Amino acid sequence: MTVPLVTHPEYSFDFPSKHRFPMEKFRLLHEYLQQQGIATAANTLRPGRAKMELLQLAHCPQYLQRFIHNRQTPQELRRMGLPWSPALMKRTLISPNGTFLTANLALQHGIACHLAGGTHHAHYDAASGFCIINDLAVAALGILHASRKTQLEKPSLLIFDCDVHQGDGTANILRGDSRIFTCSVHCAKNFPARKANSDMDVELQPGTGDDEYLATVERAFMQALDKSRPALVFYDAGVDVYEHDPLGLLNISLAGLRQRERLVLELCKAKGLPVATVIGGGYDDDRHALAARHAMVVEEAVKVFA
Repeated sequence: MTVPLVTHPEYSFDFPSKHRFPMEKFRLLHEYLQQQGIATAANTLRPGRAKMELLQLAHCPQYLQRFIHNRQTPQELRRMGLPWSPALMKRTLISPNGTFLTANLALQHGIACHLAGGTHHAHYDAASGFCIINDLAVAALGILHASRKTQLEKPSLLIFDCDVHQGDGTANILRGDSRIFTCSVHCAKNFPARKANSDMDVELQPGTGDDEYLATVERAFMQALDKSRPALVFYDAGVDVYEHDPLGLLNISLAGLRQRERLVLELCKAKGLPVATVIGGGYDDDRHALAARHAMVVEEAVKVFA
């Protein structure tokens, strides 16, 4: 089979090159996968702008309007961490729909990869940490809302988040929703300073290396699967766990990172679980090297599922 990929040219736009957030990585990731022969016209889909009805499943309508019309307070803008622009607004309203499309494709094909997503710090009524709309929460709630049409056998989803930072926004938005199980495997002493309560949180100490990390990820994933019995897995494959990531604090090698992707995907395939991947966090002044790290989850998806 061919692995479906989801992306949009608006994901990257003219953006301050010295800003910590590497906005160009989405374009570079797609170009890299094209060069590898993995992304083709036949398997690459482009999402449209998300409908307000979908976004409001996870977010406050008033907050969405403040963001769309550039009416956030200075404090809100500082917390968002990104300079508002029409281009930022446009890509922000497309990306959650990209994860929603990816989830639907995963239900159809067993695997699908979004070349963006993982904005897990966005809260119900506030942006945070470069995250404006929580695509994981939006897509999960959207899948459940449309479960009658998607032929979902049981309303149970797992969000397995391996970004180095805790998925605090995801945890807070979905708290109390028994249909969605949130599991975050993250560095204990990293952003956000105030952690939320996921259904399952696994904290790693700074400097954790490959062997301990991979054993922890496997154990956590198996426990999360056992507790949630999901019909679909959302996998946030953040690469900021990499040893040289400036915002990471863990000590995971490139080989360890690739092994993590294969581990999670092989377990999903072995258990017959559809999996939708998002790229999550990753930061590096060498944007091309960063794009290659983000590509690992797609490369391994092709090896495991194709």
